[in-house]
Amino acid sequence: MDIQSIVGELITLLIMALALGMDAFSVGLGMGLIKLRLRQIFYIGVTIGVFHIWMPLVGMLIGRLLTDTFGTIATLLGGGLLILLGAQMIFASFKKGEEPLITPVGFGLIVFALSVSLDSFSVGLSLGIYGAKTFLTVAIFGVVSMVLTWIGLLVGKRVQNWLGSYSEALGGAILLAFGIKLLLPF
Repeated sequence: MDIQSIVGELITLLIMALALGMDAFSVGLGMGLIKLRLRQIFYIGVTIGVFHIWMPLVGMLIGRLLTDTFGTIATLLGGGLLILLGAQMIFASFKKGEEPLITPVGFGLIVFALSVSLDSFSVGLSLGIYGAKTFLTVAIFGVVSMVLTWIGLLVGKRVQNWLGSYSEALGGAILLAFGIKLLLPF
């Protein structure tokens, strides 16, 4: 592998991590409106980062098994999953009046982190089918989502929830574009 393809893959993974992290950012932005201490914000970000590591990891492992079994069909399914996930994120961003039903404390934090990171499972599945580097992928996803969650929570403490739906729509559009790229390699 030459340096150009390594840099290209790193940039692609970073953009995907940003797309997935936009969901965590937008939810963090809304959660930031709840009175949270900095210590709570730290734990929320770390927990979401950990979930964004193990969810795509499980997805990648299952995706690799599918690749060994189904080959090209699995690649098409992976692209389709990314397209569906991106479209779902875009449509969800237009829903109005959805307030968080749980607070990010204790078991609620686990449910919160799981709900925010479920989309990373599907992306991990697609990347496993595609054959992405496992450690690099989950490390980037975890760190980026943790930092974006922290930023969302801190910004949410300062401003109203005016950017949340736009960031989720942007994240969905990026995932949609990567799904199309998998289906139509160019």
